[in-house]
Amino acid sequence: MKGFVQVYTGDGKGKTTAALGLALRAAGAGLKVFIAQFVKGQPYSEHQALEKLSPAITVKQYGREGFIHDRPGQADIAAARAGLEEVRQVVAAGQHQVVILDEANIATHFGLFSVQDLLELIESKPAHVELVLTGRRADPALVKRADLVTEMLDIKHYYHDGVPARKGIES
Repeated sequence: MKGFVQVYTGDGKGKTTAALGLALRAAGAGLKVFIAQFVKGQPYSEHQALEKLSPAITVKQYGREGFIHDRPGQADIAAARAGLEEVRQVVAAGQHQVVILDEANIATHFGLFSVQDLLELIESKPAHVELVLTGRRADPALVKRADLVTEMLDIKHYYHDGVPARKGIES
């Protein structure tokens, strides 16, 4: 099976959710999945479910507990770059047919690693590995290189009315 490059981006809700849905489908088909979450360092409800699917799905986080709202600190940059190095090794090994880089787009926006780093990862991947990159603000070079790009639009969201993230729905 040929592996493609998918990008889920935009300001709307659902980028990570779409990637997790793909992971579930892939695991159901007997494929191995590696999910690298950048910027994120806190537990989410999906982690409990995904643990039950191990070893078909592996999830690792390469972020700190707090979100980056302004400039990343050295600890944020170090965590992301260490994570990207581990992802390079996972991709090169070719044992996971699907590799998801959750929030990789926003990681490049904040300068945690470069767009060039991601383009090099894409070009070095084995032909059978499917790469999925999620996050707002996908760089135009990644959009151009990808085989599939989906933009989630924020048409209406209760978050704008002050509703915080709800456990099991948004977190």
